[in-house]
Amino acid sequence: MNASSKSGLFQPLRLPCGVIFKNRIAKSAMSDSLGDGHGSVTDDQIRLYRRWAQGGLALSVVGEVQATPHFPEKPGNLVLNDHSAPQAFKSLARAGSTNNAHLWLQLGHAGAMSDSLISRPKGPSELHLDGLVCGAFSLEEIRRLPEEFARTAVLAKQFGFGGVEIHAAHGFLLSQFLSPLFNKRMDAYGGGVKNRMRLLLEVVDCVRQAVGPNFPIGIKLNSTDQLKGGLRQDEALAIVAALDDTSTDLIDISGGTYFPGAPSSSDRAGSGPYFAEFAKRAKTKTDIPLMVTGGFKTAQQAMTAIEDGQADLVGLARALILDPELPKKWQTGNSDNPEFPLFDNPPEGGVTAWYTMQITRIAQQGGDLSPEDLPDAIEAYEARDQKRRETWNRAFGT
Repeated sequence: MNASSKSGLFQPLRLPCGVIFKNRIAKSAMSDSLGDGHGSVTDDQIRLYRRWAQGGLALSVVGEVQATPHFPEKPGNLVLNDHSAPQAFKSLARAGSTNNAHLWLQLGHAGAMSDSLISRPKGPSELHLDGLVCGAFSLEEIRRLPEEFARTAVLAKQFGFGGVEIHAAHGFLLSQFLSPLFNKRMDAYGGGVKNRMRLLLEVVDCVRQAVGPNFPIGIKLNSTDQLKGGLRQDEALAIVAALDDTSTDLIDISGGTYFPGAPSSSDRAGSGPYFAEFAKRAKTKTDIPLMVTGGFKTAQQAMTAIEDGQADLVGLARALILDPELPKKWQTGNSDNPEFPLFDNPPEGGVTAWYTMQITRIAQQGGDLSPEDLPDAIEAYEARDQKRRETWNRAFGT
């Protein structure tokens, strides 16, 4: 047996609810943009998540699955509610659990960051900023949100998914409530961090009551918004401590906000994991297993994070787009790490578009894009989104 296979990276992980992951590698949530514009599962998605499962990971998370069509992040998002087609979702769940992998759905709600061409964005507070205009949720609307998340979680369980992740990061709705930059409320859901985390804790409790004690519930949480006036690390640590008193099974540590004009964490330069040091501090606040997402590029970085106690699970995103077989290769001792492309002065959002179109290549069993394909990838990405926006508006009338 080689050193890689004996590493803590390839030891099982048991969650508080009793579910066991076969190793410590996860495909973190991304918007795959493969929905059909009607919020429905496509054959491309089924092939994609089967391919990732075959590559040897323990967990894969489908990003931004919406409970309603009213606050989507993108027109390629899935919508899971009582109007959804069960068989397609069941097929996705089966495909993603190939090879003893687990497939979770990320419970999403874009709030103020909803695509304004197919929705009417609303957040904790009314905002009129450059590139971001939104209304505010009423107190009655806020009180309905936990049940909305819970209904989607119940369907995820019924359709065969292995768990759910509540999205409270990257500037989407629950993250907006946590952030003083977005949340200017003066009622029980605004002000100090204790009030700002109230909705998140209510969502966790409501989802747990709905799905029972043995179904995994994860939370994706920002360590920091990386924006002036946003969520600070000391506040994020207070939220971790509060989650320790809940039935949460996994806390996925990330950071950054998809605020107009702000650089995303995934586009950061740097050679190492972005949030491992914060996770080490968070370990002192909770016994809940921690997943750390962002910046892992080599097997050694992933093994070190596990063996040094910074993380219990390593979240990979772009690395698994470049090589879906990476976990299997690392376990067998293949020292090759993915070669990350370098782009010359890409426009804002351009790198994300390139990786998203590479996801499409994987799903359609096509060849790899090169960095020189960036302009064509951006054009194809934007054209596809525009077509799906037209479909979304016809289907949902938003």
